[in-house]
Amino acid sequence: MCGIVGYIGHREAYPIVIKGLKRLEYRGYDSAGIVLYDGKDLKLSKTKGKVSDLEEKSSKEISTNGTIGMGHTRWATHGVPNDVNSHPHLSNSGNLAIIHNGIIENYEPLKKELINRGYTFKSDTDTEVLVNLIEDVQKKDNLKLGKAVQIALNQVIGAYAICVFDKQKPDEIVVARLGSPLAIGIGKDEFFIASDATPFIEYTSNAIYLEDEEMAIVRLHKPLKIRKIKDDSLVDPYIQELQMNLEQIEKGGYDHFMMKEIYEQPNVIKDTYRGRLHANEGLIRMAGIEDNIDKFTNAKRIVIIACGTSWHAGLVAEYIFEEFARIPVEVEYASEFRYRNPIINKDDVIIAISQSGETADTLAAIKLAKENGAFVFGVCNVVGSSISRETHAGAYTHAGPEIGVASTKAFTTQITVLTMIALRLAKAKGTLSNSDFHRYLQELEIIPEKVAEALKTNDKAKEIAAVFKDATNFLYLGRGYNFPVALEGALKLKEISYIHAEGYPAAEMKHGPIALIDEQMPVVVIAPKQGHYDKVVSNIQEIKSRSGKIIAIVTKGDTQVRDLADYVIEIPDAADAMSPLLTTIPLQLLSYHIAVMRECNVDQPRNLAKSVTVE
Repeated sequence: MCGIVGYIGHREAYPIVIKGLKRLEYRGYDSAGIVLYDGKDLKLSKTKGKVSDLEEKSSKEISTNGTIGMGHTRWATHGVPNDVNSHPHLSNSGNLAIIHNGIIENYEPLKKELINRGYTFKSDTDTEVLVNLIEDVQKKDNLKLGKAVQIALNQVIGAYAICVFDKQKPDEIVVARLGSPLAIGIGKDEFFIASDATPFIEYTSNAIYLEDEEMAIVRLHKPLKIRKIKDDSLVDPYIQELQMNLEQIEKGGYDHFMMKEIYEQPNVIKDTYRGRLHANEGLIRMAGIEDNIDKFTNAKRIVIIACGTSWHAGLVAEYIFEEFARIPVEVEYASEFRYRNPIINKDDVIIAISQSGETADTLAAIKLAKENGAFVFGVCNVVGSSISRETHAGAYTHAGPEIGVASTKAFTTQITVLTMIALRLAKAKGTLSNSDFHRYLQELEIIPEKVAEALKTNDKAKEIAAVFKDATNFLYLGRGYNFPVALEGALKLKEISYIHAEGYPAAEMKHGPIALIDEQMPVVVIAPKQGHYDKVVSNIQEIKSRSGKIIAIVTKGDTQVRDLADYVIEIPDAADAMSPLLTTIPLQLLSYHIAVMRECNVDQPRNLAKSVTVE
C-alpha cells in the first residue's frame, strides 16, 4: 500500500525523491519521510500528513544536498499515523536506513529477541524491527549489507518491498521484494527505485521489475546484480521498455485526477479494443485467448476472483459470459476465496481481475488456483505487474495510469475486455447466432461515442449533487446487468464523499431496504429501456408511494420514468449487455460532484490507498 522511492546517481536526490513521492501518494498518504546521504551523514526528515507537509518541513530542518536518497509515503498498518511511526527508520547505530512497503507478520517475536539483545525501539512499527534485525545479523558475523539483508529476510514472515542504505557503504542501496511491487529504473550512471515506474519515467524508459523473493544490490558504476533471497543464486535481469509517458500521469487541466480519468473513458475503451475488435470483419483477436482457446471452450465453469471495483466488473462479466457463451460463472471475493478451502478443478478457468496487478488477496488466490491445477487468466492494467507474471495468460486493459484512488476507467475497460472474451468464446462455441455476434461487435465498437455523449450529463449530475450533498444515506437499485452498476455506484459515493450508500437488486428492495425509504432517502434507480424495464418501473412506483426521492438513470427519450422520478439523467440507448458501460458514467459524475461540494479529498479519500498490497 505504501509508496517507496530511491535514487542513487549523479543528480541531486531530493527533488527526484519528493516528486516521486507525490506521484506515489495514491498508495498512501498518512505520513511521509525522506532520508538523504550528504557524503558524511544521514539527513532524516519525516512527518504525519502528506508529501506537501514533508516538503515544507524538510526544507527547513535538513540540508537537502546529496546524490543518494530514499523516501516513503505511508498507509499505516503497524502503528498509528504520526511522526515517529513514519518511514524511513534508522537502526540503533544510526548507520542503516530503511523504507518498507508491506507487513512483517512475525515482528513481535523478533522484536522481543532483539530487545533481549539490547536493542531499543522508538516506534510501534514492524519496519523498525526489520532494520535492526538486519543490523544485528550484519554485526554478528561482520557481513556486507547485501548478505545481511538476505539472511534477515529468510527469518521474516510477511510481505515486503524494501530499500536499505548503509552510510558505511555509501555507493549502494540494497532492495528486495516479496508480495509488494518494486521497479528499478536504469539510467546512465544512475538508478531509480520505486513502487511503480511513475517516479522516473522522465529520466529513463528502461526498468527491471523484481520478482517475488528476489533482491538486488544497486551500485554506482557497476552492473546490477539480482539474486534469489532463499539460496543466493544469480538471476538474469530482464529489462523492459516502459509503455507510459509523462503526460499520462499529469492532471491535464482538470482539478482532480478522478475527473480526468472519468473523461478519458471514451479514448481508453477504444484503446482497450484497438487491434482486438474487428467489427467489419466479424472478428475478435486476443492472443491470450487464441493461444488457450481450448482451455476456455472445454471449461466446466469460470471462476472470477477480484476485489472492490474489479469484483463489480466481474459481476457484470458473470451475466455476459453466461448469456453469450453459456458457461457457468462464479464470482468470488479474492479475500474469501483463498481462505474457505474452495473446490478447484483442473477443468476450471480462473479469471483474476485487478487494476494494479498487485492486489495481495488476488495474487494469493491465483497461487492457490495454480496449485490445484486450474488454468489462470489475468485481466489487469499495469504492464509487468505481478498478476501479469503469475498467471498462465492474460489481457491488459490499456487504460493508462489510474491515479485517483476511486477507480473509474479501470472499471469500464475491464468490462470491455471481459465482453470481448465472452464474445470470442460464444463464437468458438456457437452459442450466439452470426447476426447477434456481428450486432454485438458493432455495438461495442461505437460504445466510446456513446460514453462521450453520456459525459455530457456532467452539468445535470452537478445540479443533482447540489441538492443531495448533505444526505446521510443513499440507496442504489438496478436489475440484471445493472445490478453490479448499482453496487459500483454506491461504492463510489462511499469512497470519496463518506456518505453511507448501499446497492441492491431492485427486486430485493421489498426484502428489507424498503423500510429505510422516506422523504429523506435519495434512491438512485438505474432504468435503461433495455432489460427489465417494466419491473424497474414497478419498483420506482413503490418508492414513490413511500415519498422517497428518486434519481433515475434512463434511456434518452424515456417518458414513463420521467413522470415518476424527481430527477432524471438521460444516457444513449444501447444493448442491455453493453449498458453498464454507459449507466456507470453519471454515477461516477454524481459521486465526484457530491464529494467536491462536501470538500472531501477526491483523489485521496481517507483511510484508502489505490493498490492494496497487504491483507
